[in-house]
Amino acid sequence: MAEREVDRSVSQTVKAQLALRDQILSGSLRPGERISELQAVETTGASRTPVRMALVRLEEEGLLEAIPSGGFMVKAFSERDISDSIELRGTLEGLAARFAAERGVSARELEPLKECLAAIDELLRQVPISVDAFSSYVTLNARFHALLTELSRSPPLIRQIDRASALPFASPSGFVMAQSALPEAQQILIIGQEHHRVVIDAIENREGTRAEAVMREHARLAVRNLRLALRNRTHLDLLPALALIKTATD
Repeated sequence: MAEREVDRSVSQTVKAQLALRDQILSGSLRPGERISELQAVETTGASRTPVRMALVRLEEEGLLEAIPSGGFMVKAFSERDISDSIELRGTLEGLAARFAAERGVSARELEPLKECLAAIDELLRQVPISVDAFSSYVTLNARFHALLTELSRSPPLIRQIDRASALPFASPSGFVMAQSALPEAQQILIIGQEHHRVVIDAIENREGTRAEAVMREHARLAVRNLRLALRNRTHLDLLPALALIKTATD
């Protein structure tokens, strides 16, 4: 009975965490807006203890900031905060690619990544690329990065990459939907796909230094996406969370 109660509490915490995160990233909760525990209970439908834990977890993720007087506030981010988080993810993914290359990967283990490549190639044949295709790209790109990370065969490194990717806007596809309305969109995806192709080649050929360098450069492409998205905020409906990011001119 006690075990079931613990499981229920954990489930409610996760549910509340996901609901509150969605409210923040959808723009329903604005930067600087205060969130009280009672308010979170009302909006999520969870009880107070799971909500309290969910708020603490969102603070750990960096989406909320604790207020000395009590409660939490939706955090705003600088462009540098985001680019640093992306750079951190790229450094860790580069290490994962190097481990994979140096430790060796079988043709069978690489097959799922090559299938991802083929599926992305199919999407990129669309001219122009539709919003639906961009949405499919997000899923395939996330899968590619997850599979690449697993090839490192390093549980400690995988855990750190998961943590880095959970930082606000630091995931591999963090700005893909926002860039879908930009004229440079297709070119950026083509460059990113070439990075994917090169890192697989480097891993196949046991070229650890090359594989690492490619993934670090790949992350820098995401920083470029960030800057493009921030310069063109006319399509905030595609990524409302851009409102959380302050630029030097804000």
